[in-house]
Amino acid sequence: MLGLPTVWGAIAVAYELTCPLALRNSLGARIVSSAVFFVVGSGLILHVRQVLLREVREIRAVAGAVQSVLLRPLPPRLAGLALAADRLSADRAAGIGGDLYDVVATDHGVRVVMGDVRGHGLGALAAVGAVLGSFREAAHDEDGLDAVLRRLERAHDRHLRRRSRDAHPSVAGGEPDGHPSEEFVTVLLLEIRQDGAVYALNCGHPWPYLLRPGTAHCAEPMTGGDPLPPLGTFPLPAEVAPVLCGRVLPGEGLLLHTDGVEDARDADGRFFPLQAELIATVRRRTLAPKAVVAAVYRRLLGHIGGPLSDDAALLVLRNDRRRVPVQHGEPAGCSAHKVT
Repeated sequence: MLGLPTVWGAIAVAYELTCPLALRNSLGARIVSSAVFFVVGSGLILHVRQVLLREVREIRAVAGAVQSVLLRPLPPRLAGLALAADRLSADRAAGIGGDLYDVVATDHGVRVVMGDVRGHGLGALAAVGAVLGSFREAAHDEDGLDAVLRRLERAHDRHLRRRSRDAHPSVAGGEPDGHPSEEFVTVLLLEIRQDGAVYALNCGHPWPYLLRPGTAHCAEPMTGGDPLPPLGTFPLPAEVAPVLCGRVLPGEGLLLHTDGVEDARDADGRFFPLQAELIATVRRRTLAPKAVVAAVYRRLLGHIGGPLSDDAALLVLRNDRRRVPVQHGEPAGCSAHKVT
């Protein structure tokens, strides 16, 4: 990086010391000297600019590679479910964001996580890594969905404590007084059993939509009551019980999303009508997860007519399993309200 600036500087010094024009005080000599130094300065500025742009491109490439490792592509099919997911980052230059998702097949059922770290860009990557890394281990290790959530809480808390220690190095090995409460993450955990029953734990995240093509109510929110606070704001309650939200029958599906989708506004301040767009997308056609994701993003970008103000992520799954009998004591169809 210093090679070319050194050459340019040597040329300028040599000109000043050896060129006869530089030793004169006439107006013409001054003009020529000014032109020489202008060319030298311009060359230095252009060189530094090119070096900085190259370094920025390299940093963006590394950040994108890290995000790709953390937010790995989902398989098109997993344990009888068809899957598709994608994200749009508000930080278009870096191409990274704070949204997270994953789907894993376990002995306890297919477990799904969708989350949203406060903020976007490089600062959100560490929190995404902490939550996703913990989920990928806990989803297999823990029998109960509540135990998975507690593992996520502990992982996020450790991340926040590391951030606090890095921000306050004067603590000298001790623990900081606390961590910034604004650095929270919303999390939605789902467990989809073999018969399509959906259990959920929600920490401040939007509830998913139940997609039922060919029906009058083809896109309805699947809710399970009031969600818990996001991780990083308050400790989880002593008792946390997964909620049975309903059932996803063969041919039906779920759409999970982050709040960057429904909170997106157009130039007049109107929110993106996600439910209406889903109804228009799946009303008369077979549910194709990849096509649903593409259609929603196309309509979203058309709605805002400009750059996103927040990261947006979508995950769609379709139940392709063979029809199973309804279990005793469980609802015959998937409902859009809490099942008790």
